[in-house]
Amino acid sequence: MKKSLLTLVFGSALFLAACGGNDKDSSTGETAQPTGEKIVMQTCATCHGGKLQGAGAPALDKLGAKYSEQEILDIINNGTDKGMPPGLLQGAEAEAAAKYLAGLK
Repeated sequence: MKKSLLTLVFGSALFLAACGGNDKDSSTGETAQPTGEKIVMQTCATCHGGKLQGAGAPALDKLGAKYSEQEILDIINNGTDKGMPPGLLQGAEAEAAAKYLAGLK
């Protein structure tokens, strides 16, 4: 009984390790960076709505028609006087989000 339980525990551990959810790109072996869309949906949708349609904060669903990628990055980094706090995203995440949002037209 102990032997079969031990085998089950170790077998399960091996199975789970083999199926583990690492974020590595299988072609390069490097850790995959989240996409701009994923970053925006995780960070911005709380205030700007699940479809970025605006929900207590301005709509972002057509932001690229109004602002350039650099202008959007500036807003992400520095915030606005209308309630957008600065620095919610930084570095590569801010750049990926700005690129994604600039494409929404």
